[in-house]
Amino acid sequence: MLKKTFVLVLGALILVTSCKNKSEKENEETWRTKKEAVANETHNQLLEVEKEQGWELLFDGETLNGWHVYNNPDGESVWEVKNGELHSVADDESLTAGDLLTDKPYENYELTLEWKIASRGNSGIFMNVQEREDVPTAWQTGPEYQILDADHMDINVAEKNPGCLYVFQSQANPAEMKRGEWNRTRIKQVDGKVEFYLNGVLTAEQDFNSPEWKQQIAATHFEKYPEFGKATEGKIALQYWYFETWFRDIKIREL
Repeated sequence: MLKKTFVLVLGALILVTSCKNKSEKENEETWRTKKEAVANETHNQLLEVEKEQGWELLFDGETLNGWHVYNNPDGESVWEVKNGELHSVADDESLTAGDLLTDKPYENYELTLEWKIASRGNSGIFMNVQEREDVPTAWQTGPEYQILDADHMDINVAEKNPGCLYVFQSQANPAEMKRGEWNRTRIKQVDGKVEFYLNGVLTAEQDFNSPEWKQQIAATHFEKYPEFGKATEGKIALQYWYFETWFRDIKIREL
């Protein structure tokens, strides 16, 4: 009887030890995989599968190639490349302030990027921008994907929350902006129908060809700007608004 009991106890100890070692091994492998992933994190690069899907880099992480300041392509601007990030300088008044936009216009496309913003900051992504000498700023033609810090005074205005179609809609679904961290934006436009996403959540939908869109414009201060929201093709612009912003991993594919 004692021999049988000893065998049972020994078997249980072996089983417990085996399970513990297995669990520790699994945890170690999971930890190592995550650690290696973080250590080998890369930005401003395309995966092979992204290349196959037709994605292109809009920002190479080293230069401002493919971008220029609205109506001022040769000025020494507030925009710089620093640590592989597209950064707007907020403390040097000698630099040319202005929105940074693509050299090339786009119509049907999917755009993804990551951004973060300084405390109390305000910025945005304009689409369908018409760069013209008689139009002083990008926002007078291009509807805006809103970027806003949680400490900004407008954060309590529903139509000005991050991920919104600025002024026109509150968030279609609740989406949280990660304060002081990188946030992910996705914008898709096909035949004038646009979708906005913030950190994977759909935050806005609009048809820029619809009669309702024209009515919405007429009900806002944008009514004073005759070219606003008319185009469904144009350049993409990053807004500069006196606070630091950072952008990276800017990718686009035409649809």
